[in-house]
Amino acid sequence: MDLSQLSVLHELAERGSVTAVAAASGRTPSAVSQQLRTLQRSVGVPLVERIGRGVRLTDAGLALARSAADIAAAVATAEAMWDAYRGEPVGSVRLSFFESAGEWLIAGLLTRLRAFPGIKLELTDLDVAQDRFASLTGDHDIVIAHRSDDILPPDRSSVTVIALAREALDVALPLDHSMATRPEVRPTDVIDEPWISAPEGFPIDRVLNALAAQAGRPANIVHRTTYLPLTEKLVAAGHGIALLPRHTTSQRAAGRFRLVPLATMRAGRQIEALLRPDKAARLAVQLVARELQAEAEALVERGETP
Repeated sequence: MDLSQLSVLHELAERGSVTAVAAASGRTPSAVSQQLRTLQRSVGVPLVERIGRGVRLTDAGLALARSAADIAAAVATAEAMWDAYRGEPVGSVRLSFFESAGEWLIAGLLTRLRAFPGIKLELTDLDVAQDRFASLTGDHDIVIAHRSDDILPPDRSSVTVIALAREALDVALPLDHSMATRPEVRPTDVIDEPWISAPEGFPIDRVLNALAAQAGRPANIVHRTTYLPLTEKLVAAGHGIALLPRHTTSQRAAGRFRLVPLATMRAGRQIEALLRPDKAARLAVQLVARELQAEAEALVERGETP
Protein backbone atom coordinates (compact mmCIF):
# COMPACT_ATOMS: atom_id res chain seq x y z
CA MET A 1 0.00 0.00 0.00
CA ASP A 2 1.18 3.49 -0.86
CA LEU A 3 1.51 5.83 2.13
CA SER A 4 0.17 8.85 0.23
CA GLN A 5 -2.93 6.88 -0.79
CA LEU A 6 -3.49 5.75 2.79
CA SER A 7 -3.12 9.36 3.87
CA VAL A 8 -5.88 10.39 1.46
CA LEU A 9 -8.16 7.70 2.90
CA HIS A 10 -7.37 8.87 6.44
CA GLU A 11 -8.17 12.48 5.50
CA LEU A 12 -11.44 11.42 3.86
CA ALA A 13 -12.46 9.72 7.11
CA GLU A 14 -11.59 12.91 9.03
CA ARG A 15 -13.07 15.49 6.63
CA GLY A 16 -16.02 13.67 5.11
CA SER A 17 -15.75 14.70 1.46
CA VAL A 18 -13.38 14.49 -1.49
CA THR A 19 -13.69 18.26 -1.98
CA ALA A 20 -12.59 18.96 1.59
CA VAL A 21 -9.61 16.59 1.26
CA ALA A 22 -8.61 18.26 -2.00
CA ALA A 23 -8.79 21.74 -0.49
CA ALA A 24 -6.75 20.71 2.55
CA SER A 25 -4.05 18.87 0.61
CA GLY A 26 -3.64 21.23 -2.35
CA ARG A 27 -4.82 18.59 -4.81
CA THR A 28 -7.70 18.65 -7.28
CA PRO A 29 -10.79 16.56 -6.44
CA SER A 30 -10.08 14.39 -9.47
CA ALA A 31 -6.55 13.69 -8.20
CA VAL A 32 -7.93 12.69 -4.79
CA SER A 33 -10.49 10.40 -6.43
CA GLN A 34 -7.75 8.83 -8.54
CA GLN A 35 -5.69 8.11 -5.41
CA LEU A 36 -8.70 6.44 -3.81
CA ARG A 37 -9.41 4.34 -6.91
CA THR A 38 -5.78 3.20 -7.09
CA LEU A 39 -5.79 2.21 -3.41
CA GLN A 40 -9.10 0.42 -3.86
CA ARG A 41 -7.68 -1.64 -6.74
CA SER A 42 -4.60 -2.53 -4.71
CA VAL A 43 -6.61 -3.93 -1.76
CA GLY A 44 -9.25 -5.60 -3.92
CA VAL A 45 -12.37 -4.49 -1.99
CA PRO A 46 -14.60 -1.38 -2.21
CA LEU A 47 -13.41 1.34 0.16
CA VAL A 48 -15.86 4.08 -0.78
CA GLU A 49 -19.40 4.15 -2.10
CA ARG A 50 -21.29 6.94 -3.80
CA ILE A 51 -24.06 8.67 -1.84
CA GLY A 52 -25.89 11.31 -3.85
CA ARG A 53 -23.24 13.65 -5.22
CA GLY A 54 -20.67 12.62 -2.59
CA VAL A 55 -19.03 9.47 -1.25
CA ARG A 56 -18.74 7.72 2.09
CA LEU A 57 -16.45 5.02 3.39
CA THR A 58 -17.57 1.41 3.40
CA ASP A 59 -16.98 -0.75 6.48
CA ALA A 60 -13.73 -1.91 4.86
CA GLY A 61 -12.81 1.71 4.14
CA LEU A 62 -13.42 2.70 7.75
CA ALA A 63 -11.30 -0.19 9.01
CA LEU A 64 -8.42 0.69 6.68
CA ALA A 65 -8.75 4.39 7.56
CA ARG A 66 -8.25 3.53 11.22
CA SER A 67 -5.12 1.59 10.27
CA ALA A 68 -4.02 4.54 8.12
CA ALA A 69 -4.25 6.80 11.18
CA ASP A 70 -2.01 4.40 13.11
CA ILE A 71 0.44 4.27 10.21
CA ALA A 72 0.54 8.08 9.99
CA ALA A 73 1.29 8.24 13.71
CA ALA A 74 4.02 5.60 13.32
CA VAL A 75 5.64 7.54 10.46
CA ALA A 76 5.51 10.75 12.53
CA THR A 77 7.07 8.88 15.46
CA ALA A 78 9.88 7.67 13.22
CA GLU A 79 10.43 11.25 12.01
CA ALA A 80 10.50 12.43 15.62
CA MET A 81 13.11 9.79 16.50
CA TRP A 82 15.21 10.94 13.55
CA ASP A 83 14.90 14.58 14.68
CA ALA A 84 15.99 13.49 18.16
CA TYR A 85 18.96 11.64 16.69
CA ARG A 86 20.00 14.78 14.83
CA GLY A 87 19.73 16.60 18.13
CA GLU A 88 17.43 19.45 17.19
CA PRO A 89 13.70 19.67 16.44
CA VAL A 90 13.08 21.50 13.17
CA GLY A 91 10.19 22.40 10.91
CA SER A 92 6.97 24.40 10.83
CA VAL A 93 4.28 23.99 13.48
CA ARG A 94 0.81 25.31 12.71
CA LEU A 95 -0.97 26.69 15.78
CA SER A 96 -4.52 28.02 15.86
CA PHE A 97 -5.91 29.99 18.80
CA PHE A 98 -9.01 31.95 19.74
CA GLU A 99 -8.46 35.64 20.32
CA SER A 100 -8.41 35.99 24.10
CA ALA A 101 -6.20 32.89 24.50
CA GLY A 102 -3.81 34.38 21.98
CA GLU A 103 -3.69 37.61 23.95
CA TRP A 104 -2.85 35.61 27.06
CA LEU A 105 -0.39 33.04 25.71
CA ILE A 106 1.16 33.81 22.33
CA ALA A 107 3.69 36.54 23.17
CA GLY A 108 5.22 34.44 25.95
CA LEU A 109 5.23 31.32 23.78
CA LEU A 110 7.11 33.12 21.00
CA THR A 111 9.64 34.35 23.55
CA ARG A 112 10.20 30.78 24.75
CA LEU A 113 10.65 29.51 21.19
CA ARG A 114 13.55 31.87 20.54
CA ALA A 115 15.68 29.14 22.10
CA PHE A 116 14.70 26.83 19.21
CA PRO A 117 15.60 28.60 15.95
CA GLY A 118 14.84 25.50 13.88
CA ILE A 119 11.12 25.78 14.63
CA LYS A 120 8.86 28.10 12.66
CA LEU A 121 5.52 28.81 14.33
CA GLU A 122 2.64 29.53 11.93
CA LEU A 123 -0.21 31.28 13.75
CA THR A 124 -3.90 31.41 12.84
CA ASP A 125 -6.64 33.23 14.77
CA LEU A 126 -9.73 30.99 14.84
CA ASP A 127 -12.75 30.85 17.15
CA VAL A 128 -15.58 28.39 16.56
CA ALA A 129 -18.38 26.73 18.50
CA GLN A 130 -16.84 24.52 21.17
CA ASP A 131 -18.02 21.30 19.49
CA ARG A 132 -16.03 22.18 16.34
CA PHE A 133 -12.54 22.74 17.77
CA ALA A 134 -11.54 19.08 17.35
CA SER A 135 -12.24 19.31 13.61
CA LEU A 136 -9.60 22.06 13.30
CA THR A 137 -6.85 19.56 14.16
CA GLY A 138 -6.97 18.33 10.57
CA ASP A 139 -5.49 21.61 9.35
CA HIS A 140 -3.42 22.64 12.39
CA ASP A 141 -0.81 20.82 14.46
CA ILE A 142 -2.02 22.38 17.73
CA VAL A 143 -5.45 23.92 18.34
CA ILE A 144 -5.98 26.10 21.41
CA ALA A 145 -9.63 25.54 22.31
CA HIS A 146 -12.03 26.51 25.05
CA ARG A 147 -15.16 24.93 26.46
CA SER A 148 -17.59 25.77 29.21
CA ASP A 149 -17.15 24.14 32.62
CA ASP A 150 -18.36 20.57 33.08
CA ILE A 151 -19.29 20.04 29.42
CA LEU A 152 -17.20 17.71 27.26
CA PRO A 153 -17.75 18.29 23.53
CA PRO A 154 -18.41 15.17 21.45
CA ASP A 155 -15.96 13.58 19.02
CA ARG A 156 -12.76 14.16 21.01
CA SER A 157 -11.72 10.51 21.22
CA SER A 158 -9.47 10.95 18.18
CA VAL A 159 -7.46 13.87 19.62
CA THR A 160 -4.94 14.35 22.41
CA VAL A 161 -6.11 16.93 24.97
CA ILE A 162 -3.67 19.01 27.05
CA ALA A 163 -5.23 21.06 29.86
CA LEU A 164 -3.82 24.59 30.01
CA ALA A 165 -5.93 26.57 32.50
CA ARG A 166 -9.37 27.40 33.80
CA GLU A 167 -10.56 30.99 33.61
CA ALA A 168 -13.55 32.27 35.58
CA LEU A 169 -16.29 34.26 33.86
CA ASP A 170 -17.59 37.37 35.64
CA VAL A 171 -20.59 39.58 34.96
CA ALA A 172 -19.51 42.82 33.26
CA LEU A 173 -21.65 45.81 34.30
CA PRO A 174 -21.54 49.50 33.32
CA LEU A 175 -19.93 51.66 36.01
CA ASP A 176 -23.23 53.42 36.75
CA HIS A 177 -25.23 50.19 37.03
CA SER A 178 -27.08 49.73 40.32
CA MET A 179 -25.29 46.40 40.96
CA ALA A 180 -21.79 47.53 39.93
CA THR A 181 -20.63 48.06 43.52
CA ARG A 182 -21.77 44.66 44.80
CA PRO A 183 -19.12 42.07 45.75
CA GLU A 184 -21.07 39.43 43.81
CA VAL A 185 -24.37 38.90 42.01
CA ARG A 186 -26.71 35.92 41.73
CA PRO A 187 -28.26 34.63 38.50
CA THR A 188 -31.69 35.84 39.60
CA ASP A 189 -30.26 39.36 40.10
CA VAL A 190 -29.08 39.75 36.51
CA ILE A 191 -31.13 37.41 34.33
CA ASP A 192 -33.65 40.09 33.28
CA GLU A 193 -30.97 42.54 32.12
CA PRO A 194 -30.24 43.02 28.39
CA TRP A 195 -27.38 40.62 27.57
CA ILE A 196 -24.55 40.72 25.06
CA SER A 197 -23.43 37.16 24.37
CA ALA A 198 -21.38 35.00 22.04
CA PRO A 199 -23.02 33.06 19.19
CA GLU A 200 -24.97 29.94 20.12
CA GLY A 201 -22.73 26.98 20.92
CA PHE A 202 -19.76 29.08 22.04
CA PRO A 203 -18.53 28.50 25.62
CA ILE A 204 -19.64 31.88 27.00
CA ASP A 205 -23.13 31.36 25.58
CA ARG A 206 -23.25 27.86 27.13
CA VAL A 207 -22.48 29.38 30.55
CA LEU A 208 -25.16 32.03 30.04
CA ASN A 209 -27.63 29.23 29.29
CA ALA A 210 -26.63 27.55 32.57
CA LEU A 211 -27.13 30.87 34.37
CA ALA A 212 -30.59 31.19 32.82
CA ALA A 213 -31.46 27.64 33.84
CA GLN A 214 -30.51 28.40 37.44
CA ALA A 215 -32.50 31.62 37.38
CA GLY A 216 -35.51 29.80 35.97
CA ARG A 217 -36.09 31.97 32.88
CA PRO A 218 -34.32 32.73 29.59
CA ALA A 219 -31.81 35.51 29.15
CA ASN A 220 -32.78 38.59 27.12
CA ILE A 221 -29.99 38.57 24.51
CA VAL A 222 -29.87 41.83 22.53
CA HIS A 223 -26.55 41.40 20.70
CA ARG A 224 -24.21 38.51 19.81
CA THR A 225 -20.52 38.76 18.87
CA THR A 226 -17.32 36.73 19.17
CA TYR A 227 -15.24 39.92 19.41
CA LEU A 228 -14.73 40.55 23.12
CA PRO A 229 -13.37 44.12 22.77
CA LEU A 230 -16.67 45.03 21.07
CA THR A 231 -18.59 43.39 23.91
CA GLU A 232 -16.56 45.44 26.39
CA LYS A 233 -17.35 48.69 24.53
CA LEU A 234 -21.06 47.89 24.43
CA VAL A 235 -21.10 47.19 28.16
CA ALA A 236 -19.13 50.35 28.93
CA ALA A 237 -21.59 52.39 26.85
CA GLY A 238 -24.57 50.97 28.73
CA HIS A 239 -26.00 48.83 25.93
CA GLY A 240 -26.20 45.67 28.05
CA ILE A 241 -24.27 43.38 30.38
CA ALA A 242 -22.17 40.34 29.56
CA LEU A 243 -20.19 37.37 30.82
CA LEU A 244 -16.50 38.05 30.23
CA PRO A 245 -13.28 36.14 31.09
CA ARG A 246 -11.80 37.52 34.28
CA HIS A 247 -8.09 37.64 33.45
CA THR A 248 -8.04 38.90 29.87
CA THR A 249 -10.83 41.41 30.52
CA SER A 250 -9.71 42.83 33.87
CA GLN A 251 -6.70 44.51 32.25
CA ARG A 252 -9.06 46.72 30.24
CA ALA A 253 -11.95 47.11 32.70
CA ALA A 254 -10.55 49.84 34.96
CA GLY A 255 -12.46 53.09 34.55
CA ARG A 256 -14.72 51.59 31.86
CA PHE A 257 -16.89 48.89 33.45
CA ARG A 258 -16.96 46.62 36.48
CA LEU A 259 -16.43 42.85 36.66
CA VAL A 260 -18.55 41.23 39.39
CA PRO A 261 -18.21 37.53 40.30
CA LEU A 262 -21.24 35.25 40.11
CA ALA A 263 -22.52 33.69 43.32
CA THR A 264 -24.22 30.28 43.68
CA MET A 265 -22.83 28.81 40.44
CA ARG A 266 -19.48 27.80 38.96
CA ALA A 267 -19.01 29.95 35.87
CA GLY A 268 -15.90 29.54 33.79
CA ARG A 269 -14.23 28.04 30.77
CA GLN A 270 -11.53 25.43 30.32
CA ILE A 271 -8.65 26.34 28.00
CA GLU A 272 -7.06 23.33 26.30
CA ALA A 273 -4.70 22.36 23.49
CA LEU A 274 -5.95 19.72 21.02
CA LEU A 275 -3.65 17.64 18.80
CA ARG A 276 -4.22 14.79 16.37
CA PRO A 277 -2.04 11.78 17.37
CA ASP A 278 -0.15 11.61 14.07
CA LYS A 279 0.80 15.28 14.40
CA ALA A 280 1.51 15.03 18.13
CA ALA A 281 4.20 12.44 17.36
CA ARG A 282 6.38 15.06 15.62
CA LEU A 283 9.22 16.26 17.83
CA ALA A 284 8.71 19.91 16.83
CA VAL A 285 5.02 19.73 17.70
CA GLN A 286 5.80 18.05 21.03
CA LEU A 287 8.25 20.82 21.88
CA VAL A 288 5.80 23.63 21.03
CA ALA A 289 3.06 21.89 23.03
CA ARG A 290 5.41 21.53 25.99
CA GLU A 291 6.43 25.20 25.86
CA LEU A 292 2.78 26.23 25.50
CA GLN A 293 1.86 24.26 28.60
CA ALA A 294 4.86 25.70 30.48
CA GLU A 295 3.80 29.25 29.56
CA ALA A 296 0.26 28.62 30.79
CA GLU A 297 1.55 27.13 34.06
CA ALA A 298 3.91 30.10 34.57
CA LEU A 299 1.08 32.58 34.07
CA VAL A 300 -1.12 30.71 36.52
CA GLU A 301 1.69 30.64 39.09
CA ARG A 302 2.16 34.40 38.72
CA GLY A 303 -1.55 34.88 39.36
CA GLU A 304 -2.28 36.12 35.86
CA THR A 305 -5.31 33.87 35.62
CA PRO A 306 -7.70 32.73 38.39
